[in-house]
Amino acid sequence: MRRLLLISAILLIGVAIGGYVFFNGERKAPIRYRTAVVERGPVVSIVTATGSINPVVSVQVGTQVSGMIKSLHADFNSVVKTGDIVAVIDPEPFRARRDQAASNLEMAKANVARAKNEQAQRQRELNRAKSLAAQQFVSQNEVDVAVTNAQGADAQINVSMAQAKQAEAALNAAELDLKYTTIRSPVNGIVVARNVEVGQTVAASFATPNLFLIALDLTKMQVDTYVSESDIGGITEGKEASFTVDAYPGVPFAGTIRQVRLAPIAVQNVVTYNVVIGVDNKDLRLKPGMTANVSIVVAQRDNVLKLPNAALRFVPPKSEFSDGTLAKEEAGLRADLAAGSPPARPVWRQADNGEPMAVKVQTGISDGTYTEILSDTVDVGDEVIVGIEQPRGLRKTAADLPPGFGAPGGQRRSRDRGF
Repeated sequence: MRRLLLISAILLIGVAIGGYVFFNGERKAPIRYRTAVVERGPVVSIVTATGSINPVVSVQVGTQVSGMIKSLHADFNSVVKTGDIVAVIDPEPFRARRDQAASNLEMAKANVARAKNEQAQRQRELNRAKSLAAQQFVSQNEVDVAVTNAQGADAQINVSMAQAKQAEAALNAAELDLKYTTIRSPVNGIVVARNVEVGQTVAASFATPNLFLIALDLTKMQVDTYVSESDIGGITEGKEASFTVDAYPGVPFAGTIRQVRLAPIAVQNVVTYNVVIGVDNKDLRLKPGMTANVSIVVAQRDNVLKLPNAALRFVPPKSEFSDGTLAKEEAGLRADLAAGSPPARPVWRQADNGEPMAVKVQTGISDGTYTEILSDTVDVGDEVIVGIEQPRGLRKTAADLPPGFGAPGGQRRSRDRGF
């Protein structure tokens, strides 16, 4: 009898525990979805890039002769005009070479005069020999010698005249080098950079040294930016662009694409193209070398259907489907791609029973937050799913986290233990 009572008590306790677990235990909470509304409005597709501000025309002023810088007549930010002296190289060595070349020319001219006198003497001797030979007072050999001497004198005149021309050319070169010791500005502009000091020696043996950098006109600037090959397709000349610089936070500057250069620039297997943006800088606020954060409007649509990009990225949990709905959607996308037609992307809406239901839409341009909708499968005011809202009962607070994960109690326990 006692054994029967014990067995009955154990059964009653088991039934009580099972009932408690069945009625009060954890249940699977229903999934609640976050939604957004399809609306109408503008969508602007923008390409962003980083570039630098440079003058439209920059002239590097160098020297064609080597020597020591004797004086400088221009400095940073100096306004110069065409022909203004900006620097002078010590002219004394070149003046000495010029004087030596002039002396050589005078000597060559004197040699020409002496050769002419010699030629005249030889010609007189030839005439006298021919006259005497006609009277048979001299032999034919003497006449032949006179002819040879006259021809030699003519040749010597040609040699002397060539030497004179050579000396004249050397003098012109020496005078030109002397002229090059005075360095003048080739354009009207502003000196942006000065790379030499007084007393410094510059050598023009292998390459022309750059003494100054002159910007032709700082009221007309350009932004040299580099756009990746994935974004270059929608960028053409004449499109508007805007940019900001760190010197003027929040102040936008406007420009126009002036050139899309065709030469590719590959850096670490990333191909970019140089896009030149013309900028008006009448107030001279923009300085050469500033970093510009550029935004180029590639496409713009006004008053079109649009929905958040999160709706296009959302995929319901596979556990919510037992009929292979997700697999069917993926197979449909692959079939569209294989056929060459633009694939229709699925967005999800809640059916009457609260379950997600796929709706295919054709998409247009995107601004990174919203995407244009081209199809009529959705309309203004329709709600689309953009995410899953976590049930309140499953949200963990800081007190529920283990020690070391932000729980105040865990921090206190660590300090109490001396950690």
